Amino acid sequence: MLRYIKINIILDKKNQEKPHFFLGSTLRGAFGVALKKVVCINPSFKCKDCFASSNCLFHDFYESKNKAHPYRFSKELGSIDYDFSLYLFEAATDKLPYVLSALHKMLYEIGLGVERKKHQIQSITCNDIKVYENGKFNLEKTKIDTVSVLNPHSDIRLKLITPLRIKNHNKLERKTIDLKRILQSIQNRLYELKNEDKKKLTFEPHYKLIKSDIKFLDLTRYSNKQKTKMKFGGLLGEMIFDEVDPKSFELLKIAEIIGIGKQTVFGLGEVKIN
Repeated sequence: MLRYIKINIILDKKNQEKPHFFLGSTLRGAFGVALKKVVCINPSFKCKDCFASSNCLFHDFYESKNKAHPYRFSKELGSIDYDFSLYLFEAATDKLPYVLSALHKMLYEIGLGVERKKHQIQSITCNDIKVYENGKFNLEKTKIDTVSVLNPHSDIRLKLITPLRIKNHNKLERKTIDLKRILQSIQNRLYELKNEDKKKLTFEPHYKLIKSDIKFLDLTRYSNKQKTKMKFGGLLGEMIFDEVDPKSFELLKIAEIIGIGKQTVFGLGEVKIN
């Protein structure tokens, strides 16, 4: 089963201004700057043709192509504060000290947004174990969790918390989406994170749609790398199902950890199952 660490960052709220509506892009961009400063050993500081790229955490997180990046940010839209979470998956969990160092540098030295606003950290937990408090790290009790699903139930409410981006015939879904395609997307992402080949669903889902209340939300972000605005819109809302089979329920619970669809590293595809 998939190994992961969920890092929760709680920041000092004193003199804190309300963040932008979509903070995930800001967090990923600032984290990339900080992570490169922490791990890069190339005197040129350039990734192209770097001698260390095959063993570089920054390259794995930001430069590697045609693979699932083994992390994702988690931050709801329109939040009133800057608190956020960062998930690490599989081999990336072994790099926790580098990630924590980069997060610290991001908040205390790099800053967030165009204004490069610095933030004070109140606490950091990793899988609910406190690892940072009063300006000091203590990683002695850290642990790596595995995704486990207990007590499946057949009636569920699937909440799409941040835009869900799934394509159908190379076109982004903008109106509705069926649960089977969502399940296929979850399985694809799970296999990618475990470096396994994608394949069709290993079972035939059973469920009954009771209610669907979803809409398309347009989002944009500016890419410093590509020097252009990029579309990040997707589906939001909730869907209610009954008679959901246990295997489908299990995949949906896994999605609470790994996210669904495209651009999950930015915090998109965040879901909650009730």
